[in-house]
Order: sequence, then structure tokens, then C-alpha cells
Amino acid sequence: MFKSYLHTTLRNLWKNKTYGFLNIFGLSIGIACAGLIFLWVESEMSHDNSFPKKDQIYAAYNNQTFSGLTRTFDDTPGPLGPAMQTEIPGVASTCRTSWANPLFSNGGDQGVYETGTYADPSLFSIFSLSFVQGNAKDAFRELNAIVITEKMAKHFFGDEKNVIGRTLKMDTRQNYTVSGVIRDLPENSTLQLDWAAPFEIYRKDNSWLSNWGANALITYVELSPNANADAVNARLSNFVQTKDPTAGGRPIMLPMKDWYLRNDFKDGKQSGDGRIEYVRLFTGIAWIILLIACINFMNLATARSEKRAREVGVRKVLGAGRQWLIIQFIGESIFLSALSVGLGLLLISLLLPPFNLLVNQQLTLGLQNPLHLLAILCITLICGLVAGSYPALYLSSFNPIHVFKGLKIKGRGASFTRKSLVVLQFTVSIVLIISTVIVYRQVQHIKSRDLGYNKDHLLDIPLTGNMIKDYPSIRQDLLNTGVVDNTALAKVETINTSYNTTGFSWEGKDENKPVLISVRNISPEYIRTLGMQIVEGRDFKDNAVMDSTHVLITGSMARIMGKGSPLGKLIRGRTQTYEVVGVVKDYIYGDLYGRPDPVIFFADPEDTRFLYVRTRPNTDPAEALVKIGAVIKKDNPAYPFSYHFIDDQFNARFTAESLIGKLSGIFASLAILISCLGLFGLAAYTAEQRTREIGIRKVLGASVTGITSLLSKDFLLLVLVSNIIAIPLAAGFMHHWLEGYAYHIDMSWWVFVTAGLVSLLIALVTVSFQSIKAALSNPIKSLRTE
Repeated sequence: MFKSYLHTTLRNLWKNKTYGFLNIFGLSIGIACAGLIFLWVESEMSHDNSFPKKDQIYAAYNNQTFSGLTRTFDDTPGPLGPAMQTEIPGVASTCRTSWANPLFSNGGDQGVYETGTYADPSLFSIFSLSFVQGNAKDAFRELNAIVITEKMAKHFFGDEKNVIGRTLKMDTRQNYTVSGVIRDLPENSTLQLDWAAPFEIYRKDNSWLSNWGANALITYVELSPNANADAVNARLSNFVQTKDPTAGGRPIMLPMKDWYLRNDFKDGKQSGDGRIEYVRLFTGIAWIILLIACINFMNLATARSEKRAREVGVRKVLGAGRQWLIIQFIGESIFLSALSVGLGLLLISLLLPPFNLLVNQQLTLGLQNPLHLLAILCITLICGLVAGSYPALYLSSFNPIHVFKGLKIKGRGASFTRKSLVVLQFTVSIVLIISTVIVYRQVQHIKSRDLGYNKDHLLDIPLTGNMIKDYPSIRQDLLNTGVVDNTALAKVETINTSYNTTGFSWEGKDENKPVLISVRNISPEYIRTLGMQIVEGRDFKDNAVMDSTHVLITGSMARIMGKGSPLGKLIRGRTQTYEVVGVVKDYIYGDLYGRPDPVIFFADPEDTRFLYVRTRPNTDPAEALVKIGAVIKKDNPAYPFSYHFIDDQFNARFTAESLIGKLSGIFASLAILISCLGLFGLAAYTAEQRTREIGIRKVLGASVTGITSLLSKDFLLLVLVSNIIAIPLAAGFMHHWLEGYAYHIDMSWWVFVTAGLVSLLIALVTVSFQSIKAALSNPIKSLRTE
């Protein structure tokens, strides 16, 4: 029986090659799309899975309330980790790490920047870091010890088998002795480092780390296997205040499994949102695209039901029960699904390299993975069952008496189902088109937002060696190149949020309502170099010493200080009082979607970390970099020339949104393509069924245009209904998405109209091909008797 069914399936497939191709190709595209998405989802969900203690590891975050709103930061006070380990039951171990990115050199003229951190020795045990040389117990036995990764060891020492005891220099000043080599951390790990040095080094240089109100460290926590995380969080709620009543931080722990996907906080509580929203979104899109592809199969199978009516009748007369017919048709569906899966896997293999470039990952098909093989089997069965279920039930219901008497098979139910499925296909496709356009417009809206400074032709260079001391000569040398328009020094990168404090007061300030203020130490040229705007008062004088007791503030800070001009008002710090001499127009930093915190600028070039260079607008970037690099190397030969373009840093902040926009666009296009393949097949079938009618109409004088319109209008009506359903659905969905951003676009009516017109145009082109072909056919052939 199986052999008979297989023979029948192959014969039908060969006899109806066009429809077979549309079925298999449409389904394979859907499977390829879903497969790529599922590979990406698997990679996202496997983040941090390489750590054996994943379920016990937490990161301490810090809640602080300003102006009635609780905000959550990922930096914590220095004493928090040791105190938690000593005083809170269930805390097995803690580890403090710094934020750092220093320069390492092997003692020669060449060096390289390597990302690393100063950390407590517990770093190795908490994260179960694997040592290939040395061991965790002795790693930080000496103060100037350093543990490096295999990649870093190879960079500095080549293929040398044992590098324990070798020396590295940090900032060409301090010698560090290699005490261990660990395996490189996987790319899908939140913890990333090339080296680790004892935290004690960092603590000795920063005495303020003992202050419970100074938040500048990452704190990792390992709980005991049976510890209750909620109980520990409850103890943490007022833990800092028991140590220092004036400190405002209230720590909260976030489990490692949520670091990457669910790290979003709202009003001090974990919201459950974050990157997981995109994972859910594309998981849904994957299943929807599979469903659209399955709908094609169902539509084409039921549309061609009359072609198989006699086969069903014969089989029933010969004793075939309905259940065996259902098994046959579902078996055919699963067979076609298996062929589609095979073609889909081939498409995935071909598309993986460009897809990896798009998502910036190294995904592999991984057919040796049992889970992947199980997924392939599941997709084959699911697609086969979903796509074949309705056709099997419908075809197996034919009455053999009606079939052999030549009575017209009543297909109103099937026709209604086909039309409903076409409407569903195009509804989903139109929603995806609208969503793609709105996501793209939102990203572009933010990118084109008035930032309050000019990010173009601007780069920052880390200050190393004697660059601060030699800045006047470096600045002059850069200006003499002819490619540099201006330069400045700053402590903080322009687009980042850091160095915040509540430690300022002024006349009229409510001391019971802390205000979070960002502090910016800059050189006097900073405002001009960045292209910021002084809206009131003056800029800093060229001699920073003359403005050592003066400050500039942003407009938001001026509004906080009360009505009237802020010029001449005094701002009190912890040790000194400053006079406001100028107001700078608000600029965007930190949360690029939101509203900026107030900022105070200090003329303090001695306490800075970055050199900003503004190149001339018409200068070739490559030529400018060569000349700038030559100056930096001449004045600072012990360090490599390292730089970042500010517009690149800015664009990098939109990686997730840009990726979502691109993927949505790609999958929306493929959803339309799959839908059109089905529409093409249905149009071909409709034209075939109405061959004689078309012939008669042509003989009676009907035009090609009239016949084309006759055959096309029913399909266009279905697409129009899809638009009516899709537009409010897309509007509601995207309105909810946009509400997550404080600064967002308004949804324009033309987006919906354009999406509707595009879908109608695509459907018209798809259907018209078959309609025109039928209208141009010779009526003599269509009216010829059998």
C-alpha cells in the first residue's frame, strides 16, 4: 500500500509540475526563513550558557530615585561585595571588577589596546574560568600579577608554550608578571576580557572606593545552591543605608540568565523586557512565515480538488475507507514537506554567510547536533500535517456517486476557505510591510535628531602617556597639519552617561529631592570643537585657570535652578562653590531616545581622558587620519594611534533597532513573495477552470482588458479586504512599540496607504500575468470539443 501511495504521489507531482514546483518552492522559502530565524534565536537564547554556575550567578544593580522616578544603574559601591559575602546568608561569594580599557605593551615600540579589568580573585571561581597555564589559587598571589587569555598570550609571546613569569607593561610604566593563561571566552558571553589584574591595584589608586555613596564598580554575586534570591534581594533593599544613611543606592540582583535578554528595568523593577522582545517577535514571524507557506499548499491542493475527484471516487468504490484516503493525502503532504525541507536546508546553507554578516554572528547549520535534527523532523511533520490536514479532509469527503455521474462538486466551503487563507496571508504580509517602514522611520528619526552638537568629522583619541601635559604642543601640531579645524580635551565620551552625582546644591534647592547631574571636565575649546551652542552668557576663556571657579551648565540644569537667568548664580559642590557664567543648549547623550540629564561643565583639562579632533569638512578622511596619526606618534611614540569616529559610535547605538528593521524588511518581502506564489497558482487554476468561458467571451467580442479585469477583480478584492484588516492591526501594534520610546515619530497616514497600494500592485502584477495569458489564448482551442 505504501508503494502504491508513493507511486501515486510521484505521478501527480510529475503530471502537475507547475503546481508541484509552486508548492515545494514556496514551502522551502518559508522553511529557509524560519530556519535562519530559529538559528538566530538559538544563539540569542544560548547567551552565557557556557558558565557551569549560570543559575547561581547574579549581577548587582543599583536603584536610585531622582525627582520621584527610580532609575537602575549597573554600577555599585566598592564595599558592597565584601559586606554582602560577610553579612547576608546565602551569598557564597562576591567579586568586584572595574571598568577599564588600558594599553598593554611588550616593551617595544609597538603596543595594542586590550580590554581587561581589575578584579577580585573570586572572578575565576565564580565564572569557572579554565586555566591552560597556572591556576586560580596562585593567580593573584603577587600584587602585580596578571592573567591573560590564550589570544593575548599568542599576540605577545607567539607559540611559546609556557609564558608564566613573562613580563608585560601597562601604559609603558608598570611591569606586570604573567601568572596565568585562561581559555578565550566565547563570543556569546556577557563577560568579555583579555586580561585580569588584582583589584587591590585599582583600590590603592582610588581611595574613594571605600565610600558607600560612590558607585563605580561592577559587583558579581554567587549564591549558594539552595539560597533564595528573593530573600537576598529583600535584605539588599536597605543594606546600603545601614552602612551610610546618606547614600541613596538600593541594590538589586539580576540573574545571569537575564543579563543579555531581560536587562530592562522600569521604575526600579525588572520589567521582563529587553532583547527578549525581539526574540519573541522573530520567533512569531518564523512561525507566521511557515504558516503562510503552508497556506499555499492548502489553497493549491483544494483548488485542484476536481482534478483528483475521479481518483477519490475509484479508490472509494474499490473499498478504500475515508481514514485511508486521509492518510494518503497527509502522507503526500509530508512527502512534499520533506522535499521542501531538503531544498530549504540547501537555501539555508547558501544564505548563512550573508545572514551572518547581517546579524554579526557565526551561526552554523549544525546538522550533527541532535536537537537540530529533531527540529528538522518536527518542522517536516508540522508543515506536512498543517498543510495537508484540510485538503485531506476535503478530498476524502467526495461522494463517488456524484463523481461518476459528473455532478458538480459543491465547493463553496473550500472556496470560502481558500479566500480566507489568501486574506490571512496578505494581512500578515501587509502588517510586516507597515511595521518595517515604521521601524526604519523611527531609527532614522533618532539619527537625524538635533543632538545639540555636530557628530560629523569628529573623532576621539584616548589620552595616554604625557598627552595631557604636552597637549598645547600636540594641539598646535594638529592645527598645523591643515586638516584639523579644532581640538579639545574631555573626561567623558560625548555620547555616554557617566560621572554623575547628586552632590551639588544651589539657592532654592530642596535638599530632600536629589537631582542627578552629569559632570563634564573639559578644556576651554570643547564647546567650540563639538559644535555646541552657547544660548546665554559666555564660553570658557582660553586660559582654564582663569575659569577654575566658573562653570557652564545646560539648559535643563538652568530650568532646574529656578526662574530667571542662571548667570551669576552659585552652585555649591562638596569642597568649592562655582559661579555660572554660561548656558549651553541641551545635547543628547546616554539614552539617545530620551531626554538628557542636566550637565555641569568644568574647565579642568588636567582631569581628562580623551582628545577630540574636529577635521575640516572637505578633507579626505584617510588623508586626515594619516596626518593626525603622524602627529600623535611623534608626540607620543610609546603608544599606538587609536581613535574612534563619533558618528560610528553614534550609529553603533542603534545596532539592535537597525538589525530589526533590516530583518523585518527581508522577511516581509519573503512573506509577500510566498503569498504571491500561492496567488499565482490560484490565478493559473482559475484561468484554467474558466477556459471555455473566456473563449466564449472572446468570440462575443470581449477585449483583452475586459477579460483581464474579470479574472483579476476577485483576487484584488481579497487583497483589499486584507488591507482593511491589516491596517488597524499594524497601527495598534506599532503604536504600542513606539510608546516604549520617549522620543518617537507620529504614525503618518501615507505609510498605511502606501503599504496598501504596494500590496495591491504586487497582487495585480501577479494575477495579471495569468489573466493576460488566458485572455490572449486562442478561443478555437478552448471551445474545441474533446
